[in-house]
Order: sequence, then C-alpha cells, then structure tokens
Amino acid sequence: METVTRIFIATLLILAFVAVSSTAQANKQTYIVHLDRTKIKTAYQSLDNSRPWYEAMLNSIADVSSQEEDESEAAPPQLLYAYETIMFGFAARLSSKQLELLSKIDGFQYASLDEELISLHTTHSPQFLGLEKGKGLWHASNLKSDVIIGVVDTGIWPEHPSFQDHGLSAIPSRWKGACMKGTKFSSSNCNRKLIGAKFFFKGYEAIGGKINETEDFKSARDSNGHGTHTASTAAGSFVENASLFGLANGSAAGLRYTSRIAVYKACWATCTTPDVLAAMEQAILDGVDVLSLSLGAAVQPYYRDLLALASFWAIANGIFVSFSAGNEGPSKSTVKNTAPWIMTVGASSVDRSFPTIVKLGNGQTFEGSSLSVGKGTEKLPLVYGKTAGGQGAQYCIAGSLNRKLVQGKMVVCQRGKNARAEKGEVVKMAGGAGMLLINTEREGEELLADSHVLPATSLGASAGNALKKYMNSTKSPTASIAFKGTTYGNRAPIAAALSSRGPNLVGLDVIKPDVTAPGVNILAAWPAITSPNELKSDKRRVLFNILTGTSMSCPHVSGIAALLKSRHKDWSPAAIKSALMTTAYVTDNKGSPILDVAFSSSATPFALGSGHVDPERASDPGLIYDISPKDYIYYLCSLKYNASQISLFVDNFTCPKHAIMQPGDLNYPSFAVNFKSSAAENVTYKRTVTNVGTPKSTYKVLVEEPKGVSVIVKPEILTFKMLGKKLSYKVTFIGLKRTKPVAASSFGSLVWVSGKYRVRSPIAASWM
Repeated sequence: METVTRIFIATLLILAFVAVSSTAQANKQTYIVHLDRTKIKTAYQSLDNSRPWYEAMLNSIADVSSQEEDESEAAPPQLLYAYETIMFGFAARLSSKQLELLSKIDGFQYASLDEELISLHTTHSPQFLGLEKGKGLWHASNLKSDVIIGVVDTGIWPEHPSFQDHGLSAIPSRWKGACMKGTKFSSSNCNRKLIGAKFFFKGYEAIGGKINETEDFKSARDSNGHGTHTASTAAGSFVENASLFGLANGSAAGLRYTSRIAVYKACWATCTTPDVLAAMEQAILDGVDVLSLSLGAAVQPYYRDLLALASFWAIANGIFVSFSAGNEGPSKSTVKNTAPWIMTVGASSVDRSFPTIVKLGNGQTFEGSSLSVGKGTEKLPLVYGKTAGGQGAQYCIAGSLNRKLVQGKMVVCQRGKNARAEKGEVVKMAGGAGMLLINTEREGEELLADSHVLPATSLGASAGNALKKYMNSTKSPTASIAFKGTTYGNRAPIAAALSSRGPNLVGLDVIKPDVTAPGVNILAAWPAITSPNELKSDKRRVLFNILTGTSMSCPHVSGIAALLKSRHKDWSPAAIKSALMTTAYVTDNKGSPILDVAFSSSATPFALGSGHVDPERASDPGLIYDISPKDYIYYLCSLKYNASQISLFVDNFTCPKHAIMQPGDLNYPSFAVNFKSSAAENVTYKRTVTNVGTPKSTYKVLVEEPKGVSVIVKPEILTFKMLGKKLSYKVTFIGLKRTKPVAASSFGSLVWVSGKYRVRSPIAASWM
C-alpha cells in the first residue's frame, strides 16, 4: 500500500453562503462525511475546476435543499473542515434533508453524527525510568537529531521556561508547520523549541457556541493547563529547582527534552471530533515524527473509530502515535484507543509520594496523601453526612453542608459526584477547617494527591471504613492531619486504579493497553494564569503542577518513542512499539510482581499490557515484531470488513477471496487467546521476529503457561546469522477441558532468550 503524504489539504473555511437565520442553524447537526476519493474528485472537479470539490459538492445540494426545505431549515450547509489525508471527506453542519441529498450522490460512503464529545484523559519520572543525563538515550550523541513531537491537546503556555530554546539549533528545514496568530498569541511566541502552534475550534463552536474568551484564548495559548503539562512531560527543556509548593523539588525535564514541540489546540471546554481530526491531519502534513494524544472517545469498530482511522494514516506516513488508555478503571473492558497500530498507555505510580498521617481521637492512625504543605491541623471535631448537612453532604456537593454544623471542624467527604478539589472548596466555603477525602471500594487503596484550598488529605477505602466505624462509636469524634512532604523509595510501580482496563472489546485478539508508564502524581509545567486545581476561587499561581491520569503517562511514552526514533532512524512505528513492549518489565523495585492497587493483587496484562516501559532496554531489544501498513489492512480483512469499510484505510485495495491470515496472526508483540467454550480446543498463531541485536545469535524460548492452557512453540530455537534476518515461529494454545467454573481469564508469557536479551510477550487466555 502506498504511504505517500498527500500534499494537498483543503483550507479550513466556512463557505461563503448567504446569511441564515438562527432557527435554521439550530436545526442542523454536525456530521463527518466519508466519501470515495476517486468518484467525488472525478465528478466535481471535472464540473468546475475553479473551486474545490467540497465547495462544488455542497453548493449542489444547497441549491436543491433551498427549494425543498421550509424556511426554518433553509440555511445552506456550513463546512467546518475538509479532510484529504486522514480520510477523504469533510465535517459540516447539515440539515436532515441535506444529509439525505448527500447520501444519494455516487461516491457517498457514510456520515457519522458528531454527537459524542472526546474526553481529555516530571522532576523524578525520567530518573525512575532509568534515564541519566550524559548516558545512554540521554547521551548528547542521541539528542542531536531533530525529532518533532506533535501534541494535540488544550494548547500551550509558550513563555514557560520548559519551552525555552537555549542551545537548540535552527528549526529543521523539512518542517512545514507554522505558528498561527490568535488571541494573545503571535509568531513571536514560537522559537526553536516551540516550532508550531495552531488551533482548531469550528467543531466546538458548531455545538457549543462561540468560545468564551473571558475564560479561554481563541489561539494556541492554554488556559486549562492540560496541554502545557503533557507537552512539557514529553519534551520540556531542563528547568532547575522545579517544584509545587516545595514538593517534588528537582530538575524538571521532558523525556526527550531536546525535541521540538508542535502544538495543535483542539480542546476547549471539551474536545470535538472534527477539531481533533483537523489537528491530526495538519500535524501529518506539517511533518511531525511523533503524535501524542491524551484523550479518547467511546470504543467503536475501527472503521467507525475516527481517531483510529486518522491514526492509521499517521502511522502509514511513518509517525508514531501514542494515546492514553483512559481513566475509567478499574472496571474491565474500559480501555480506549484500542486499534493495534496505536500505542495505548496505561498509568502507574513512581516511587515518590506525598504522605500524610491522619490520627483519630481513639489513637488509630492512617496514611493518606496530599499536596497540602505545612505542619498540619490540630485535633478537630469530625463531621460526616447528616452531622455535616443535608442531602449530598456525604459527597460535599455544593449547597449540601450546613455552616452551623461544619464551622471550624474536619469534614469527611466521600469520593464521587463532583471533583475532588471542588469538595474542599465546598467545605472551606461552609467554614470547615479541614477535609478527609475517603475512597469508595471502587477506588480502593489508591491515594491521589491534590492541591486543596484547605488542609486536606485523601484516604483509602479501608481507612475510610475504619473512620466511619470510629465516628459511629463515639459522640465526639476527632481527627488531625500531619503533612510529611515528599518521600522517595516507595514500592513502585503500582498499577493505578483509575487506569482503564482490558479486555479489548473491539479487537479481542489484541491485548490493550499495550504498556504502562508513570501517570500518578506527575509534576510538569503549568500556565501562569491557572490555579493548581483549576478552581476560580483559588488565587494561587504556580509554575509547575502535579497531576494524575493516563493523560500523564501517554506523553512519557511519546517522549521515549522520540528517543528511540533518534537512536534507530530506520525503525517503523511498529518496530518502536515492539521494542517498548517486549522489553517492558512486570516486577517492581522490591522484586515482587507489580501490584494492582485496585485489587491489592498482582496486576494482569489487562491493566499493565506488556508491562512497565524501560527506555534503555527498549533501545536494544534484540528482536522486534514489525508490522507494515499493509499487514494491518490484511488484519482488517480478517475481521471481515467489507470493501467500503476497507476503502477508508486504503485506496484501490480488495481483500483476498481466501483469507491469508486469522486475526490472531497479526504480528503483534503479545498474545490474546480466546476460547469459545469450556471444552478442549486449540488455536495456532504465527509470528515473525527480526534480529536487531547481535548479528550471530541463538534464541531459546521459555514459556510460562496460563492456567488451563498448554502452549507448544515450534521451533523452540531461532538461530540468526545476520542483522535484519527474519525468522518465523508458530504457537499452539490448547485450552484444556474445564469441568468446573474458574476464572474467565488466565495469564502467562512467552520469552525468547539469548544472552542479555529477553524478548517477552504476555499471554492472556480468555474463555468467552
């Protein structure tokens, strides 16, 4: 399949149609329309070469619809964006009649209603990842080449020291991007570090109305903080003495701190699909090397998943694409961004924490976590639920607390209903002197640190239960909080409870997430106008902020991918992904299996994927599992996609009449095995590895069989005589007969071993 970059992109215009009434506009909805490139261009460019195909096409239906629709629906179509790289089609506001007319045009494929909004999902983390200045991947020789990381997010605060360009060479001549003028943003805000900044708002304004410029900037400038944080995590410059209120003090740096950054602001009060797609298309055309997106939408089949579709065209152009897995854990099958060509990143902790000690009046003590600083509180009376207010008081939602009941007291608030920091604001406004934020069973023992507006701490579910039991046992319960600052050397990594989990609902034959990376309590850059908790009532301003989520883990992997791209310029996106997956580790810094904090048990591949990323090992993986864009197309054929669905991914391609592979044969670096019943059955998958380690080497296979599965590998030894040599093997998984109910899934691994190399693939066996 050709993977040429299309040099034409339609300018992002709203068509110059006549003025329309607000009623007519209100009757329209935003659709993303997919078209057959050849048929549409042939039909409309041959009719009128003086204007773009999409203008001619929409004008043709405007003329008809204006005659057939009543006055309330007579407004012409409103073009938002035209796409020619990530797909062929456009996003537009259309009436039902206009959509009907479009659907009758030869070359129309389908239209997606843009009814779902897309959700946004280190001083120490580089060291935790084993990166050391002057050595390995952080040696000067690996930081000279120019790698460009594109970040699709809420924008950037360009004046932040994390984006200074001291010591960087001239902008690469291959770069086609630019810095787009907007509110309080001009080309002078860019430099040799921040080399591109564009913004996309038409999709948002089509459904949300005009951007409120008292709260956001109609430009690439960031007022939210999310985009500034993720961009600096991936590629922020070195900044000494970075901290938040003195916590986590150290030298802040992005994972690939000499990379160039190109920012594509597509998220405002929320993100819309048309804007994100336009941002991704522009990034591809501008020439980024890595795309980082800490966001996601609901899972759909890949031909309906527009982010997956856009990502495919990115990897077909040699761009590594990293997405966050989502923050809907620990429930199963919540993982987002599951296409096999995407690197899907879960979140885990580092060995740094911000502990607190809560002491109850009966002498019991519990450890919590907080970004509050100072000595702490004195012993204060405790109130909770009915003793603190009316309906909703247990969650500390706005208006639920009674000032007479909480004045000067420690208020217990349960997670849920509203944001964690907002609960503290509610308590403070009601006169409370402190807050204990307790987890539900869903969050378990995960301790998140927040910048509260009053002395406060989080507590795990077990501590919360003990706290409530204590309060019910006495008429005058009390508690105090002591803040312990920053500590290091804690057990880590630990899989975060919030990190979305597999199994992968769309592609059952692919384990997702792919890997986990630091995503808990991550310190990175922050806008100068935004409070650390984003509350308007909080007048504090900070240079760096600490956040948690897969949004934070995703740019870690984006930065590491940029490091690997520097070291191995000829590696494909799939090769980089393979190296990260097969070298990931599954034991923590204490030598035990990585823990899943949600269940207080060993984390499985449905939480960790292949494991925790290890940048230095990934730079020399020994073997890689490579996948070409054409291989992915054959995989889609194996999923029984029809010709129309396949055409969204590739032009002029027909699936073979007889399948050349089964879905499980995709050359993926992990194994998802699905048995249909409890009766004995077996499946056989093929894999091909490429030698990128020692020219002459012999690998022997080691297998840890999942419970209830027998695994046979043929051959058991792979002998290579040169670099670049490819060898194949087959694995047969035999599901043993199950005579009684047991776990729905079990896990193991397949490891190719040669000297220092251990090329590991997890196995997840499931009974459907």
